Amino acid sequence: MSKHASHQLRIIGGQWRSRRLRFPAVDGLRPTLDRVRETVFNWLQFDVEGARILDAFAGSGALGFEALSRGAKEVIFLEKNASAALQIKDNLKLLEAHNAQVWAGDALLWMEQNPEPFDLVFLDPPFHKDLLQPAIDKLELLPGALIYIEHEATLKPQFPANWAEKKNKTTKEFTFRLFQVLA
Repeated sequence: MSKHASHQLRIIGGQWRSRRLRFPAVDGLRPTLDRVRETVFNWLQFDVEGARILDAFAGSGALGFEALSRGAKEVIFLEKNASAALQIKDNLKLLEAHNAQVWAGDALLWMEQNPEPFDLVFLDPPFHKDLLQPAIDKLELLPGALIYIEHEATLKPQFPANWAEKKNKTTKEFTFRLFQVLA
């Protein structure tokens, strides 16, 4: 596959339902599967509209775009890979989405320097890179905030004591979970 090859993802709900967006063929970039996104956004059906959202390790931006399509107030996309970050920006222009920002750089550094309150955080770092635990440790969230995490099925991260797990599912390859910060 050439370095200029691209793939597509489909937005599954909201105002941009069925729209297809391109994303670059980048090593380790794996958009959250349609069926997983459908489950996650069913879990979040009453929590996305009007929410301020952080899509850390955005990759294709699938989760953030899905949230914008469903009425998120704002999405901040963090993506270290320059071509992936550029494609997220291009897709935002294509959709005429003005309530989002893309930060092309290290998500862990950004979270350290910007301890902002978010209503919902998507944490789906590249697998086998030891990024999840440092990301969890850097998050500073207010009570009530939701955190969606996707990780390798074999990984056993440590979560803060004030994070209550609300939902989870595991496949052979990965686990996805939803937490809420308690008071």
